[in-house]
Amino acid sequence: MANLIVTGGAGFIGANFVHHWRKVAPQDNIIVLDVLTYAGNPANIAGLDGVELVEGDICDTALVSRLMDDHAIDTVVHFAAESHVDRSITGPDAFVTTNVVGTHSLLKAAKIAWLDKGSGRPHRFHHVSTDEVYGSLEMDDPAFSETTPYSPNSPYSASKAGSDHLVRAYHHTYGLETTTSNCSNNYGPYQFPEKLIPLFTLNALSGRNLPIYGDGLNVRDWLHVEDHCVGIELILRKGRIGETYNVGGGQELPNIEVVREICRGVDAAFAENPALAATFPDAPAARGGSSVDLMTYVEDRKGHDRRYAIDESKIRGELGYEPARDFPQGFAETLRWYLSNENWWRPLVERAKIAR
Repeated sequence: MANLIVTGGAGFIGANFVHHWRKVAPQDNIIVLDVLTYAGNPANIAGLDGVELVEGDICDTALVSRLMDDHAIDTVVHFAAESHVDRSITGPDAFVTTNVVGTHSLLKAAKIAWLDKGSGRPHRFHHVSTDEVYGSLEMDDPAFSETTPYSPNSPYSASKAGSDHLVRAYHHTYGLETTTSNCSNNYGPYQFPEKLIPLFTLNALSGRNLPIYGDGLNVRDWLHVEDHCVGIELILRKGRIGETYNVGGGQELPNIEVVREICRGVDAAFAENPALAATFPDAPAARGGSSVDLMTYVEDRKGHDRRYAIDESKIRGELGYEPARDFPQGFAETLRWYLSNENWWRPLVERAKIAR
């Protein structure tokens, strides 16, 4: 039986990991540490047995140390991060505080609990990062590998790069048993509706514009969050200490094609279930129209990387990782979840006015 702290476990990827871990290791105890900012939602993990939510800041080293001791923690899975690129451009301070200072706070607490006190307890500190630390690729460049030099282009990716380096340093300097994963763009249930897929899905349901940056040809590798959680599980169980593993979905798509798939999926859902028209009367599909008509082009954002692509051959070869979904399948699952969970996302949209 393991005792875990999952930071950011009330957020999107963290909550999905908590759900996943309850299924694969129901005997383990999980402490979710989350400061519950706008993207943290206790409802994401409500009702899960063996999971305790602690509202607190990862920058509070004393709190983290107390949790480590009180619950005999042997595993930290670190998701907590500020992650929205647009927000990092207008307010970078929070990204440096959470992503760099917060990660260092966790590392200090882990070092105290697992090394300085001499417990000799087997342990693992797993750090969840992003492919954005590698910078941008040209269309004919090889995909990012674990040896690609870091070249972050936004305050968000720079802050994540800094946290990656700190994790590496604590392993090589102090012997802390760490692993790091750099993932591609995630999507799936519980994603806060400011990111492309949930935002555009909900906009299409509400008849609001689908604003596409620049020419829409920026390319991303898309990873369903459940496949990501499987990758993290493999790293925790079989990954080599001190190593980094890239986790991708193998679905490299331009943004414009992602938006078209969203439009196709929403329109098909209305065709298959006409009753949706009564629930979402403002959707073009409710009136026999097409969601594509909502697509608009807007000025490109600052520092918008052209292409990300993940070379996941290391985790495939060493750990047997293989994503289970292509993008059409993964998005179809995601759309069904959002259509079935209006009570989850509607208050978020109305409170934050995100999709307006």
